[in-house]
Amino acid sequence: MVDSGAQLVAFKRMDDAQLGSIQIAQHKARTSAKFRRETRAFEEAIQRNGYNYILTLDDVIASRGGIPLIVGGKLVGAIGCSGGASSQDEVVCKAGAAALR
Repeated sequence: MVDSGAQLVAFKRMDDAQLGSIQIAQHKARTSAKFRRETRAFEEAIQRNGYNYILTLDDVIASRGGIPLIVGGKLVGAIGCSGGASSQDEVVCKAGAAALR
């Protein structure tokens, strides 16, 4: 989880999770906070619309599992998850975001 400035404020790793998922989850959270949208938007822009230029943007990850945290219309942070399929990461993130509300 990152704050509105995309700085890490909380992190939890499941036992035996692959080490690579640490950086990926944090990257998803930072992307979601910096661009104020779900990382799913980048995945769809590339896969559905062919907007490959998105891959040249700094600090973008085009994989589901990054969710912005919006309270009262204001970005307060973002949550990122990694370790499963991107669709699974997205479900976990949405559950985490819902738990914070």
